[in-house]
Amino acid sequence: MKLPRIYPILDSGSLEQRAIPFPAAAAALLEGGAQILQIRRKGHWSRDFWTACREVERLCQEAGADLIVNDRADFALLLGAGLHIGQDDLPVRDARGLMGPEACIGFSSHNAAQLSAAGGEPVDYVALGPIFATASKQNPDPVVGLDELRRLRPLIEKPLVAIGGITLETAADVLAAGADSLAIIGSLLPIGEASPVRELRRRMEEWRRAAHSA
Repeated sequence: MKLPRIYPILDSGSLEQRAIPFPAAAAALLEGGAQILQIRRKGHWSRDFWTACREVERLCQEAGADLIVNDRADFALLLGAGLHIGQDDLPVRDARGLMGPEACIGFSSHNAAQLSAAGGEPVDYVALGPIFATASKQNPDPVVGLDELRRLRPLIEKPLVAIGGITLETAADVLAAGADSLAIIGSLLPIGEASPVRELRRRMEEWRRAAHSA
């Protein structure tokens, strides 16, 4: 699997804090050039949120972008999307059996042992992090850092997504250390702008330019 260099994550909690509608955020990122989106919701999937996710799925189809759902294999199947799972979620081989051989599945890792083990799992890509300190996750794992990312990269041949606290200023260094793609949450989100949706699109464009330059 060839991942785009920028992997935006639509975190519902972060968007709700900023009063940015979920489908509007997806549309802005896609207009800004996103080629993949991940839906991330740590909480109840209400009917209204499900309706919003259906709209995001439609937008991704129209844009030719991949859609990934974090944690929830049931909703990933209903949306015809890929799935991203963590160390404490559904076991990888059970997830593959449920999703089928063609679905994209990503898997989180946080250290050398987990990354090495992920290499033998039926997944399409592996995420490693947090690379830097992050506020987007409660009770995050210990920070990996650039030196450790560089040391661990040869342990796996699958595409590697770096996640956690990555900024425009550090993006080039993370890619140079061996990451194939950068998962971004907080660094994409506008704070206090009068037109947050427009700013979200602008930031996505800025991230794409930075990744291309790197």
